[in-house]
Amino acid sequence: MKFRTMVFDFDGTIADTLGETRLIYNQLAPEYGLRQIDEHELDHLRHLSLKQLLSHLSIPKRRVPALISRGTGLMRGNIHRLQPIEGMADVLVELRRHTHSFGILTSNASSNVDVFLRAHGLRDHFDFISSTSKLTGKSKHLKAIRKTFSLHHGEMLYIGDELRDIKASKRAGIPIAAVTWGFNSRASLAAERPEYLFEQPSDFLRLLTPM
Repeated sequence: MKFRTMVFDFDGTIADTLGETRLIYNQLAPEYGLRQIDEHELDHLRHLSLKQLLSHLSIPKRRVPALISRGTGLMRGNIHRLQPIEGMADVLVELRRHTHSFGILTSNASSNVDVFLRAHGLRDHFDFISSTSKLTGKSKHLKAIRKTFSLHHGEMLYIGDELRDIKASKRAGIPIAAVTWGFNSRASLAAERPEYLFEQPSDFLRLLTPM
């Protein structure tokens, strides 16, 4: 496989956290003067960019760091009970056999990710877990990871489920594989023209077949 390093988003990409995230947000919303999210809204929200999402929910940007911090703290109590996306664990094991290094770049807390991976026997497959509290701060981290591992642009692949993951990868000049089983919809992801668009975890195995 041409990618020496694969870096994964966590929420919605590896871990099935969408339902838990909505519950936590709804728990915090009254405290911050925000309205709660009904389950029937999720289909509409999946088509929105980060900017559109914050506007739709009337969340001031200044509130975002506090919401992330409080939210990841509340998730810590249940993180070991959450499950991987169906089929993802087996695919991760297989992909790891064909790469030089494996990592995670997430807006969640590194400690949450560590607990989750250990609970599902996956921690040893990952060389690092990197966290950023800024929703738009991933491009800088991707550049730093590439530099740390002395990689050319085409030797590293980022994998994520959100429009902001695609935008961060493009700003960093790194190929992106967008997955359709997470937060943003297939249509919204496809419109951003990622290098890869995967419908199910087994699609990753196509990367192992020479083109």
